Amino acid sequence: MRHAEKQAIGTDPALTAAGQQRAEELARLLRASGVGSIYSTDFARTRETAAPLADRLGLQVMLYDWNEMDALVAELKTPGHRSLVVGHSDTTPDLVEMLGGEPGGPIDEADEYDRLYVVSVMPDGTVTTELRRYGKPYLP
Repeated sequence: MRHAEKQAIGTDPALTAAGQQRAEELARLLRASGVGSIYSTDFARTRETAAPLADRLGLQVMLYDWNEMDALVAELKTPGHRSLVVGHSDTTPDLVEMLGGEPGGPIDEADEYDRLYVVSVMPDGTVTTELRRYGKPYLP
């Protein structure tokens, strides 16, 4: 998934109030989903999006480098393991595709923060992708 709404200033902006609400909604939505690991890039907006769920589940957010996505993909393909990955509008669709999923169209950089991919990699290698929306909906 992409991070929640970010402030418009600075090189490493934090979440806005709306973004903080969306991160809390994500934690409520996924608290019973069986997520066993949470990954985030090392930016305030991604870490802050991941934090409420990590706190509820008692997990540590593990940082990943978007320039080394192959290593992350290998970790995510661990059979029977559910993970949340918080990234960016320009990296999340790429990650979905690297996992063998269908990324759909580009994420609208300015306003689209509600896209949540569920990518399932089956033991036989087949992959399914479900695009969900959560929180305040994106209206193009």
